[in-house]
Amino acid sequence: METNRRLWLKKIGIGVAGVGLTNFNLFASPLESEILINSFENDTNLIFLRSNENPYGPSPLARKAFLDNANISNRYNWDVATLLISDLAKKNSVKDENILLGAGSTEILDLVAKFVSLEKGQGSPQRGTGNANYVIADPSYDYWTVSLDNLGLTKNKGPLTSDKKIDLNAMLQAVNQNTKLVYICNPNNPTGTVCEREALVEFISKISQKTIVLIDEAYLDFTKQQSLSPIVNDHKNIIITKTFSKMYGLAGARIGYAIADKTTIDDLSNIQSNTNNSVSVLSKLAAIASLKDENFVSNCYSLNENVRQYTISELKKLNCECISSNTNFIYFSLAKYGKDYFKQLEDNNIEGGKIYEERGKWTRITVGTMDEMKKFIKAIQ
Repeated sequence: METNRRLWLKKIGIGVAGVGLTNFNLFASPLESEILINSFENDTNLIFLRSNENPYGPSPLARKAFLDNANISNRYNWDVATLLISDLAKKNSVKDENILLGAGSTEILDLVAKFVSLEKGQGSPQRGTGNANYVIADPSYDYWTVSLDNLGLTKNKGPLTSDKKIDLNAMLQAVNQNTKLVYICNPNNPTGTVCEREALVEFISKISQKTIVLIDEAYLDFTKQQSLSPIVNDHKNIIITKTFSKMYGLAGARIGYAIADKTTIDDLSNIQSNTNNSVSVLSKLAAIASLKDENFVSNCYSLNENVRQYTISELKKLNCECISSNTNFIYFSLAKYGKDYFKQLEDNNIEGGKIYEERGKWTRITVGTMDEMKKFIKAIQ
């Protein structure tokens, strides 16, 4: 069966050995930030520093994958899904059966919301009971939790530590016998802080015996910390979500995935209407190509580190307290900033964030290119 699949892919021009993209090595040159920036937003002269996107665009190999394979968009893409899943399993030290694809990690988060709202993954949503709840740090990435709210679960918040880190002890205290899910974004959005891995593993070992633990690793690529993926088979109730939207620059292509125990993946698959195929064939091929471009990832990591350090240094000169970041964004306080920050952004065509915590006037800004961040600093000086 595998042989037939590979022959079919070669016939339509995708191939397997190099994802069928002609001579990948020609496109794996070191990243030049000034030529890799997408230009569509420049039509309006806006600088986008709001959504934590990669300002350098997709990998050159991913771009070539899009262009070279547009002609197969008329075909369904089940076999390409199989190839991508295999690559992801190898990258994350798990088996193919531990992977589920989604249209961005957002689709996976929605599937988990539906799953935990059911009694052990089966039956009817627990509407109207007033008991079922989920636990999340405050603040954290909570846009997706509207699904949990609409399905009848109550939000239990775990306050952060004084230095804006997720307080695992506070999260543990917020869990009770009716908790269906504990969500940890690591590194955390919007604060940019990261949990110490050993402490997180210990936390999971305790709490996963009682409820499902969802670990969102959307920004882990911006750290040197090892993913928790190797432990999923030791902890049945752990689900890890990952995305190609951030480091890999494929936010608009909408591709993410879950890593979990086989039984959990099967349960999530039963809820997904078209298992592993909500993502387009071009997005899957771009993801396969992106995984091969280690130079792109390394260069994006270095560029982000340098620009982030510059931006933090300049923000401190403006009396803005900054939280040490492990991501491609910065969490900082406007409490001692002397001007109308958001008016300054608007007047300079910069899309920034919002206030996440009224006390201290904490906000977030995406780390763009060096040129973009110099414009940002100039705009708020």
